[in-house]
Amino acid sequence: MRKHLVAVALISACVTPALALTAGTYFVGLDTTTHTCSVVTEMAKGMKMMGKFKSKEAAEKAMAGMKACKS
Repeated sequence: MRKHLVAVALISACVTPALALTAGTYFVGLDTTTHTCSVVTEMAKGMKMMGKFKSKEAAEKAMAGMKACKS
């Protein structure tokens, strides 16, 4: 029984950070100084929010279609 508890604890410790990276909110941000867009998880000072998305893939797809991000 003790081996099973240790195994579950180790697996939980390894999986939890990976789940945290995939969950959350992603933003398409336009850097006002360089006029380039990027997908970020936190808006930095000097960035204009172009959109808020639930997945990184959705943010990247939307960024590809944004007129302000193509220049």
